[in-house]
Amino acid sequence: MASTATGASRAAADQLRAAMKKADCTPGQIALEIRGQFGIRPRAAWRLAHGLTLQEVADRVNDLASTRPGVAVAADASLAARWEKWPSRTGRRPTPSVLVVLAEVFGCTAEDLIDFKDRQEMPPGDLQLLQHGAPRPQAPQRPAPPADVVVPEPEADPVQAAATESAVWAQWAESTNVGDIALEQLTADVRALGRDYLCRDPAIVFRDARRLRDRIFELLRGHQRPQQSSELYVLAGYLCCLLAWMSSDLSPRLDYADTQGRAAWLCASLADHTELRAWTLSTRSKIAFWDGRFRDAIAFAREGAALQPSGTVGVLLACQEADACSRLGAAEEAHAALARAHEAQESLQGEDDVGGLLSCPDLRRVNYSTGVKLRTGRASAALKEAADALVGPSPHAYGTTAQMRITLACAHVAMGESDGAAEALRPVLTLTPEQRLAPIAERMHEFAAFVARSPMAKSRTASNLQSAVKSWHLESAPRQLALSPGTLTN
Repeated sequence: MASTATGASRAAADQLRAAMKKADCTPGQIALEIRGQFGIRPRAAWRLAHGLTLQEVADRVNDLASTRPGVAVAADASLAARWEKWPSRTGRRPTPSVLVVLAEVFGCTAEDLIDFKDRQEMPPGDLQLLQHGAPRPQAPQRPAPPADVVVPEPEADPVQAAATESAVWAQWAESTNVGDIALEQLTADVRALGRDYLCRDPAIVFRDARRLRDRIFELLRGHQRPQQSSELYVLAGYLCCLLAWMSSDLSPRLDYADTQGRAAWLCASLADHTELRAWTLSTRSKIAFWDGRFRDAIAFAREGAALQPSGTVGVLLACQEADACSRLGAAEEAHAALARAHEAQESLQGEDDVGGLLSCPDLRRVNYSTGVKLRTGRASAALKEAADALVGPSPHAYGTTAQMRITLACAHVAMGESDGAAEALRPVLTLTPEQRLAPIAERMHEFAAFVARSPMAKSRTASNLQSAVKSWHLESAPRQLALSPGTLTN
């Protein structure tokens, strides 16, 4: 027997409904006729009797559930279809609360929406609840169970009463404000933000990430199964990581970014998630580095590497350790860390949970490598490695490419090649203002200082470069955002 309507049966059911409505038949009579003629299950038959699509049913269920204290449903067309198909293998069992809301949508009783096949598969507790009458949502009187369930009046048989009480609790424990499909969509949205930050306006991506984080925080304030709560904490943690990274790119107030990092760490601890812990430590290492706390940056990077996470975060953590060591003049430790980064990349296992900004492809690793080599007196090696990596289209972010071009320009300056420096820097000078992130701006300051200390400091080329860099900074992203309050919250 069919569990839901096919395209052909939907068209025929529409014709039957129109004819029966013309004859003043009720929705119940139409549903019964549709079941008899087309072999359709009761929930699908009632939907067709009202001429509703799956998405329209899902929308009405969500609207009604949102007005019921203690009832939370996140339905879409796919979930509505699975309710209709149950108890087939591809279906999903509607709880008594769902059946009550569906019955209100269709103007029938909850028992009208189940047949003998449903009854054979339903848990005894669910059937008992329905037999006591459709549970009607009410204002909560006590913390648990929630008010969408009416506890039947005590009966003479205490054993039956105890079973009913357990059934009521089980219904509450099974309820959730987020479904599997919703979790899949939220995960996809987080991954999209990680990718988008590499190529879209960073202020807009920041705003979108903030809104998505708030949605997940709100879900976590509700009720869901433990595994679903854990997944939500992981998603919230990754969003806080993204916001921390973006905050350090967009604002000079690195303490704001660090606050996001601490929130991400809390989420990782609550979910007991190794990869999220590692990415949080990588993010905090980045913030400490740009705050001038190089020893803290090293400590965070080493703590993250000790977790032995999967994906590319191990590569990035080793790179970050090398970067901070080179700032402290510890050349030997820096190059040892670079070697570990290369080894981590060669022995890579697993995939990144988010990707995009929270990933470390080879160009990103080379960016760190060339910067470390330049700082430790290996300008020739840095120049060759950077030039080789920049051949062809960039497979990663404009920010990574820009920083590597600045390193390449510095290497040309160190080699006494002023024209090469100007050529390397030209694409950076043409970045749009919203792409001139704080790390790129800081690297441009470093380039200007590098030129000022070089033998070419008094040349016309050096003067032109210094002037171009100074003008470039006037339209950097942090400066523009500072002059445009509210940009990140609109």
